Amino acid sequence: MLPIEQLLENNVAWAQARVKEDPDFFNRLANLQTPQFLWIGCSDSRVPANQITDTQPGEIFVHRNIANLVIHTDVNLGAVLDYAVNHLKVKHIIVCGHYGCGGVKAAMTQTDYKPILNKWLRNIKDVYRIYREELDAIEDMEKRADRLVELNVKEQVTNLAKMSTIQKAWKEERRPHLHGWAYGLKNGYINPILDLEPGTGIDPIYEYDDL
Repeated sequence: MLPIEQLLENNVAWAQARVKEDPDFFNRLANLQTPQFLWIGCSDSRVPANQITDTQPGEIFVHRNIANLVIHTDVNLGAVLDYAVNHLKVKHIIVCGHYGCGGVKAAMTQTDYKPILNKWLRNIKDVYRIYREELDAIEDMEKRADRLVELNVKEQVTNLAKMSTIQKAWKEERRPHLHGWAYGLKNGYINPILDLEPGTGIDPIYEYDDL
């Protein structure tokens, strides 16, 4: 395991390397942030947005939490979404889960993870309940968990479409496009799960008519 001091040494080496390759690198970053993408991903340390998409700092605005959940009462997520959509004017929002997700696997059990984690994982359990018939028919538990990863991504993208922030931007500016992906830890490939174009219809009970 790396000592904390090593992280600081690595930072110095990284910064010096960037300047050597591109003397104006940090000047550009300091004065401009115009990402086209908002990434809502899992906190898992094995799924870094920039590395797996081969993008540079400044190209993706990132929010991460356990199991890449989009919860309408999450003020942190709401603030990130508002800033990304209304100020950064992102064109795409990506919800990226990953196969082998520990949060998804934990939600499939009846283990008591104590109050805070129980509340968080409850959102994934709700996804399982919706798709119980399909999931219970999968006997292999690893494959069942992988399918729940995909279904969870699908539901989180749908949760985005339920939000007035998204619906208002869809109505006024025909953006952002919503995407659901699942990343493979074993092979490094991203599997596209779902795409929602601006204005995609959802259950009318979630649609706002006075935006």
